[in-house]
Amino acid sequence: MDIGANQRNEKYVAIMDSKDPQFGKFDKPLPCFGCGIGWFSLLLGFICPLMWYYATILYFGNYYNKDPRERVGLAASAISALVFTIAVFLTLIVIASINGCR
Repeated sequence: MDIGANQRNEKYVAIMDSKDPQFGKFDKPLPCFGCGIGWFSLLLGFICPLMWYYATILYFGNYYNKDPRERVGLAASAISALVFTIAVFLTLIVIASINGCR
């Protein structure tokens, strides 16, 4: 029997949430005012850059497997953490070279 023909006759099954079977898994809003932890950390990181590092830890810890909608925001925060780290190191190098020339 052809497997593809058998699959065409099957009905689709909705992915249900284990806690509340009335909703689908991704029907619930994201945490942090509906924008997700990653995007919230990205915005809050401009005030407190440690939030970017927190989101980077979540990104490399595969937190997005819990909810794939979080992946993009966590990746953006990880990139921001990288850019911030490079900027801090370059600033420190420039300050050290200026003070070393005197």
